[in-house]
Amino acid sequence: MSKKLFFLLLPLIAALACSFGDGGSAGVATTDNATPATQCPAGAVEISVLYAPESQLYLDGEIYDAINQFNRAYAEGRNPVSGQALAGGEKAICVRGEPASSGTVAQGIINAIIAPNNANVAKPTLFAPSVSHWLALVNFQTGRQVFDLADSPPTALAPVVMAIWESRLKAIEAKNGGQPVGWEELLAVLNSPNGWADYNIPGNRTTVYYGHTDPLVSSTALSTLIAEFYASARYNSGQPDFRRLSLEQVNDPKVQQGVRNIEELIRHYSSRTTEFKEYIAQGPAYLDFVALEENDLIYINQGKTEYKPPEKLAALYPKEGTFWHEHPFAVPHADWVTDEQRQAAKTFTEYIRSETVQKKVLESGFRPANPAVALGYPIATELGVDPNQPTNILEVPGPEVIAAVQSSWQFVKKQADVLLVIDTSGSMQGDKITQAKTAANAFLDKMPAQNRVGLVTFDSQPRVLDFETNSLVYLDQNSMGSVQALTSFEGGQNQVRTQINALEANGDTSLYDAIQQSMELLIQSRGDQDDRIQAIVVLSDGQDTSSLTSLQSVVELIGANKEERNPIIVIPVAYGGDADINALNGIARASATKVQSGDPENIQRVLEIIGSYF
Repeated sequence: MSKKLFFLLLPLIAALACSFGDGGSAGVATTDNATPATQCPAGAVEISVLYAPESQLYLDGEIYDAINQFNRAYAEGRNPVSGQALAGGEKAICVRGEPASSGTVAQGIINAIIAPNNANVAKPTLFAPSVSHWLALVNFQTGRQVFDLADSPPTALAPVVMAIWESRLKAIEAKNGGQPVGWEELLAVLNSPNGWADYNIPGNRTTVYYGHTDPLVSSTALSTLIAEFYASARYNSGQPDFRRLSLEQVNDPKVQQGVRNIEELIRHYSSRTTEFKEYIAQGPAYLDFVALEENDLIYINQGKTEYKPPEKLAALYPKEGTFWHEHPFAVPHADWVTDEQRQAAKTFTEYIRSETVQKKVLESGFRPANPAVALGYPIATELGVDPNQPTNILEVPGPEVIAAVQSSWQFVKKQADVLLVIDTSGSMQGDKITQAKTAANAFLDKMPAQNRVGLVTFDSQPRVLDFETNSLVYLDQNSMGSVQALTSFEGGQNQVRTQINALEANGDTSLYDAIQQSMELLIQSRGDQDDRIQAIVVLSDGQDTSSLTSLQSVVELIGANKEERNPIIVIPVAYGGDADINALNGIARASATKVQSGDPENIQRVLEIIGSYF
């Protein structure tokens, strides 16, 4: 079985730190997730490793702390690979490790070589992304062989799968006569007149809910998007038997439209797998399937997420093919890595590939890269995966094709209508309103231009930004101008930004009126369009004191909209210590979302994470 890169189809910010150190001995930023400080032996060769966050389980996490075990052996005078005492003249090695988004690190390395003054610069001794796509992209974007892919050995294997509820997968299989399932069958549910009801799934929902992360940042999303192009090219290019995705196929309008059709299944995006691991665990009401590494699906089925899944997730290995994620350990050919550090990095790689560590890799839900470690639990059917799959492995396209797939992202992704609903009542005075405005501007900075963004504010009464007059007007006085503008106006972030910067805090709190009227505004704005994500992001710091609408009315309106092809997603942000958590939590539950918690110190980060959903 070929074990080249990885798979699947699956937005918007780099959720981890974007500035890494200048290199030297460690060369990584210090965060709460960094390997705990270990006293390096005098004269030790110090190296840094930036690794994919999912690898933390066995590198420095709840399953194993391989980095610390490696460092401890040297501190005790032992070689961790051989277990023998250090020979005369043999130097100790000391590793500093930190989890970081593969796409962010790859861009940081590119910047370090061609734009060293950029704010995001990464200079690790070892780069350990989820998949080699990123190594090829670094080489392509820099025009240099920064990484030798043939000398970047795998350390943990994971196919990218569609994590789908077992009942839904069985329903599709029954409808399909037990034939293999892939994107064709998932799209058939979307296009079926009665949706899941035509598959004997209870409920009134007429569509499929799907989620994936941002291919500019996430390995799973990048592999997923490449796999979507593969699937679309096979169905739309007239070349069903081709082996390797070409640049011509990526640029083919018919193929791009096929990818858009798949993306129409999307409920929302995210920059991080973390959100989807938690959200899908709530059950089918939120998502039907999501692109994940196989190990993440195992993690959910083991009950390790906040929510306990109501039924088992099954790994769907799409019939059109998938990729392997091989978690390579790669040393950059760059001036910040010495020959001594390069050799030390190879020693650390050898240790991670040793039987001792590979058994912990397996325990973490990955397939071992060392063939001496036999495949076993938890790669097991009772946890929703098939040890004999995948059988159809996609060939990794050339780096220029991977770059073109990434470049197509904003063009093929599902577009969104987003209303920012901001509390401007008197309790927001001072630092709260100042930080909220800063956070809202950061939210807009990350918003793609093709998304449509509106603004609603509320104190004693809600007001909406009317793009035609460029002013905030009372919703009950005049909202049609805003409806028309939201329907036709794209890229209105500048007008929204101007109004946000002028916000002042005073008055009472009409939270419920603001949410209800914002929903009605979005519903009116649809017209005959039902192919866009529609979302309301509510930022409130207090209890409702002046609404004419009740909480129950808001919840009922959300519920009535819940079965739509593209239901309005309401994401409440509880801002500060006085927010009405019970009310906001009730609103979130009705929308099958989750209350986000923010305060003046972290509200920008919270809104950036939410912004990545679109």
